[in-house]
Amino acid sequence: MEDLTLTLTLLLLGTAFMAGFVDSIAGGGGLITVPALLLAGFSPVAALGTNKLQGLFGSASATFAYARKGHVDLKAQLPSAALSAAGSALGAIFATVIPGEIFQAFLPLLLVAIALYFAFKPNMGEIDRARRLSPFLFGLIIVPLIGFYDGVFGPGAGSFFMLAFVALAGYGLLKATAHTKLLNFASNLGGFAVFAFVGVISWKIGLMMGVAQFAGAQLGSRLAMKNGSRIIKPLLVITCIALAVKLIADPLNPVRLWLGV
Repeated sequence: MEDLTLTLTLLLLGTAFMAGFVDSIAGGGGLITVPALLLAGFSPVAALGTNKLQGLFGSASATFAYARKGHVDLKAQLPSAALSAAGSALGAIFATVIPGEIFQAFLPLLLVAIALYFAFKPNMGEIDRARRLSPFLFGLIIVPLIGFYDGVFGPGAGSFFMLAFVALAGYGLLKATAHTKLLNFASNLGGFAVFAFVGVISWKIGLMMGVAQFAGAQLGSRLAMKNGSRIIKPLLVITCIALAVKLIADPLNPVRLWLGV
């Protein structure tokens, strides 16, 4: 799918910019870009692979923006990033074995639960709270699990990282966002490596979208650092609800097929 019209290419670039902006603050960029790639005529596996390529640019852009301002220590987080990448690579390998319908059916419910948690959780701001899981166990168990999910299916992985950092690691919202972007970059890298190895990536449009995603993520991350929880919390809630509605509205969603609606 390299021969795209100019109009379609521009639409994909605009979509990538918006995805980078939203993803750098609240996650969920993949559910903006993957449907756009599918509508452009890409096969599902090519859409997933190309999305991983362009997503690398956005997550890397946001990661370095947050790191420059001291919101995340890249060196200290390298072991967790490596586990996230390994989990994602394993997930991408299993993507052809595990039926995606399992995730597609239950993901909307999980996203709504995350939205409700962030919407009604009191005293949620920039201040860190007591952690419920040690950094060692968090990195060893939670990080590769979410990375695996990102590799095998993907949508909502950033929101899951955010929830884990806030609920289990006790991070404030801005700190959780910054660390989420690093682990999301690592999981993108792990999935990308597998998809690149099997040759399903459309490099030309993926790189072009990557540049647009990079720019969107720069704008989004700077806005998040300027406004903190005032913008992160509402956008995270809105994004989770929007992603859940979009998944439920999909005519091929297993829940709708099971219910006959």
